[in-house]
Amino acid sequence: MVETWHEATIFLTQQFQPKTDPAARGLAAFAARTSYGAAMLTLTWGVLTATGWIRSVTGRKALRSTHMVLATATIIFGLVHALGFTYLTVQPYSFAYMFIPFGSGQETRHIAGMVGFEVMFAIFLTAGLQRFTSYRRWLWLHRCAYPAVGLIAIHSWFGAIANGHLSVTWLGGITLLVPAVTVSMLRFMPARTLERIGLVEEQVA
Repeated sequence: MVETWHEATIFLTQQFQPKTDPAARGLAAFAARTSYGAAMLTLTWGVLTATGWIRSVTGRKALRSTHMVLATATIIFGLVHALGFTYLTVQPYSFAYMFIPFGSGQETRHIAGMVGFEVMFAIFLTAGLQRFTSYRRWLWLHRCAYPAVGLIAIHSWFGAIANGHLSVTWLGGITLLVPAVTVSMLRFMPARTLERIGLVEEQVA
């Protein structure tokens, strides 16, 4: 009887013990969605800044400043998202797991998010070094933002599926993803094609 009562007590304790920290997970989820939105807007605004397609709306300096603000928000909220999982009261992730990709036991979606974030962080750090290096080298690194944002999108979508949040976040995710994908594709299309669809004016000799 004593053993049975003891086993029942352990079972009930396990059932009512919180499985995770809702506050930390809630903060991590909020930071993740904010970082995702800022990343999509950063990419979209960056393409518009580089091509000058909306330069008539405002000056180039204002465009670049907005791009930097969005990039900063992406990095800050992405970092908060990662750190949030290291402060869970139940089964927290280690710093090594969250910031060193391709480690033992890491899920593919987590690796995609780490690589995407760290590439964007490297781009962010080197943005102010353009004057100290060749333009071609700086541009090559800066264009790594395209696959980096793609990896972040993969991480976000599969994370939403794994956590059961896709039904809540899919509309906002697609709304932000479509412009980023569209302007990225247009960015690398031939100039003749852009002239044909009326996006840029035809150059008259």
